[in-house]
Amino acid sequence: MARSLSLAAYRVLSWRGAHPPGDDMPSRPEGELLWIHVADRSRFAALCDLAQRLVTLRPDLSTLFTIPGDTRTDDWQAPTGLVSVLPDDHPTAARRFLSHWTPDMCLWSGGGLKPNLIDEAAQTGLPMILIDVAERDLTARKHRWLPDLTRTVLDCFDMILTNGEAAARQVRRAGVAPAKVRASPPLQVSANPAPWPEDELAVVNAALGGRPVWLSAWTQAKEFISVLTAHRYALRLLHRALLVVHVADPDEAGPLRERLEHMDLRCINWDAGDMIDDHTQVVISAEPENLGLWYRVSPLTFVGSSLEPGAGGRDPLTAVALGSALLYGPNVRNHIDTYVRLASAGAARSVRDAEALGSEVVHLLAPDAAATMALAGWEVVTESAHLTDELLELVQDRLDRRRAEHADT
Repeated sequence: MARSLSLAAYRVLSWRGAHPPGDDMPSRPEGELLWIHVADRSRFAALCDLAQRLVTLRPDLSTLFTIPGDTRTDDWQAPTGLVSVLPDDHPTAARRFLSHWTPDMCLWSGGGLKPNLIDEAAQTGLPMILIDVAERDLTARKHRWLPDLTRTVLDCFDMILTNGEAAARQVRRAGVAPAKVRASPPLQVSANPAPWPEDELAVVNAALGGRPVWLSAWTQAKEFISVLTAHRYALRLLHRALLVVHVADPDEAGPLRERLEHMDLRCINWDAGDMIDDHTQVVISAEPENLGLWYRVSPLTFVGSSLEPGAGGRDPLTAVALGSALLYGPNVRNHIDTYVRLASAGAARSVRDAEALGSEVVHLLAPDAAATMALAGWEVVTESAHLTDELLELVQDRLDRRRAEHADT
């Protein structure tokens, strides 16, 4: 009784305090629709990654991302699917939202739970999974006086994945069945590198002949001098060291080769068909697709677009997934959460200038030095990938069940 009274009291309050929006929602796409709510911006990239994988597996699936009402859709660019602001938690707005979109499943990430909307969705039989919920997401302070409102809302979800054991205990203490609750790591963008031909990989490894190799990926023109200075420093101590420079702007490959020749560094252009030999000191490559090869043969990668302000860094996860230890500069705002996670695990190190870069290259190209970092990175990537794979299976299972139910009616 307390549970129904708490929701009824909340509903009365929401009738007084909110105003339903107009009928200006985008048109609903045909076919299956997965509704994904993103409670805060930090979760958006990982959920976009999950959505892209789902659409690849289910080409007829469409996705709807809803975002908090105090944000603008212009600031949220999803590579796949629609983005819409979540309506106020007014009973009429909730019914209008669900009637318009008629989603086949809801994946709710984080807090900001809307009791009217969530209860209305549950009443329609909509499968719902709550993921990545933390302790701070579970207490709605302005509704503490309503008995068991938290339990009422949480009970609407078929499964609840918290981002730690403490949050899982809090959910269970609220009265939710333990079988529905489980702690899991936070959802992260996970790497999914494409395979590389084994015969080509074998040829390149044979040409390298066990030489110490490091890669500078996504290198901006203004980073060339720092990267080349670091390599010249490394060559003093590691005479057979080989640097692969992947150029972010293909138009800069020619000027880079001229600079290398002026510096008396023997170089080849891989994209032009040049082959590595014992005298090669620098390999130039500008094709993004070739990074799959260079990540595999380089135990150490400096992820460029990060030493100088402006570019904002590049996603490092593919390099990590392919077994490379990481170095990066201080300007990685576009992927800061990923770098912090890798650095905390001991899989990546930050460098501020050419001197620091050269010193780290020498240190990490010593036998087994980069291997420890690479292993730490692999553990981070596989932990994230496991949760992503699990969610892919869960969502597809719920969608298949929903489809079967509709077919029977």
